[in-house]
Amino acid sequence: MESMPLHPIDRLLADALPPGTLFSVGGRVRDEVRLGAASEPKDFDYVVTGLSFAEIQDRLRALGRIDLVGESFAVLKLTLHGESVDIAPPRRERSTGVGHRAFDIQSGPGVSLEEDLGRRDFRMNAIARALPGGSLVDPFGGVADIAARRIDIIAPAAFREDPLRMLRAAQFAARFDFSVSEAARQAMREAAPLAATISGERVMDELQKLLVLAEKPSVGLRLLEETGVLAVLFPEVIEGRGVEQNEWHAFDVLDHNYATLDAAPAGDLVLRLAALLHDVGKPRTKEGPHFYRHEQVGGDLARSLLHRTRFSSEVIDEVEALVRNHMYVADPDLSEPALRRFIRRVGADRLERQFALRHADIVGSGLPKRDDSNERFEARVRAELAKKPPLGVRDLAIDGAEVIEAMRARGLVNAAFRGDKRVGAALALLLEKVTEEPGHNERDSLLALLEEYLSSAKLEDDSQGFT
Repeated sequence: MESMPLHPIDRLLADALPPGTLFSVGGRVRDEVRLGAASEPKDFDYVVTGLSFAEIQDRLRALGRIDLVGESFAVLKLTLHGESVDIAPPRRERSTGVGHRAFDIQSGPGVSLEEDLGRRDFRMNAIARALPGGSLVDPFGGVADIAARRIDIIAPAAFREDPLRMLRAAQFAARFDFSVSEAARQAMREAAPLAATISGERVMDELQKLLVLAEKPSVGLRLLEETGVLAVLFPEVIEGRGVEQNEWHAFDVLDHNYATLDAAPAGDLVLRLAALLHDVGKPRTKEGPHFYRHEQVGGDLARSLLHRTRFSSEVIDEVEALVRNHMYVADPDLSEPALRRFIRRVGADRLERQFALRHADIVGSGLPKRDDSNERFEARVRAELAKKPPLGVRDLAIDGAEVIEAMRARGLVNAAFRGDKRVGAALALLLEKVTEEPGHNERDSLLALLEEYLSSAKLEDDSQGFT
């Protein structure tokens, strides 16, 4: 096995602790075995054998600030040189509840390193590296699993003890392009109902890793589908299985969503969520070969699903907007005012993601691209955007205060008036005028248009009761 260089933190800890007691554990060791020298440690997790918790604290106190993380788990968080590392004595644990909620935990010098490794989820994650020497401790065959590109559980009860491990299996399979053993698959099938006990925050965290870090997230989602986990966590998504589409699609709705997801660029959580969910409304809107207003139903479903899994309001709003707008008509011959209305509807800051979703959607159809109309439409939109047209009321050459002053001057409101819905309506009308003809966005021109609007009989009728 390739010798790995010591990180400076490794050296500091090794110098502070007795020889033969310090071991690196967790994902760092797995990735060192998997990637060799190309691995860059992201998380620093250590186990210290042969010492009590108090003795570990005493020896490390001089290195930096020490915080206790969860008294029952006896983990120290040591902060030094701007890095935080987790250090703990070996521990054994026995589940006494459902869904990773209650454990009988023992830790300290009476627990062996092998017992500590044995409580972990997968054999590939149950490897330790002795520091500073670098030799591996591999009691469960994790190195062989990594060599075989395989994910296997240490114990049959792995998923019952912690159902989140089913999501971890999915994201590891997709990120590393590893297969999942039949034993692990069967254990997932048996534990699938327990996925309902996983908190929304924990689901979000694993789903985010899957979507952002994997080149083909569908690998993990198909594993969750096959084992029944997807139906428990995201029943809206699974509804697309077997829902056939029209001649412009080679796949059913679910496979199309998977393919669109894989075609969306990695690293963009919002775009990949939108790709997975863009057609989630189709099963509930199917009428023969048509799916009328599926983008609107899909926007509602996307918001509900993402709220349930505790995504941020910003992420939810962006994904919902992309889903609702994904059926736009990409007509390269649209008039300039129509292009500006399109930009206003989608939002200038969202355009590139909306275009990327359309390209992924086309790839996800499973059929050859028909023409270059999307590219020509996008070129015209970008050219129009480069002209910096007014796209919102804040871009107008007059503001709400001037609308209020004009209303007072015409005697429509009294001096105490501070605004109501008529002010917004006036600004919206002016924005529509400058969308049609940007040359109107000059103060004198807008004031003239405002006077014309304020003098309308309908406005005077509507003004009753607002002064």
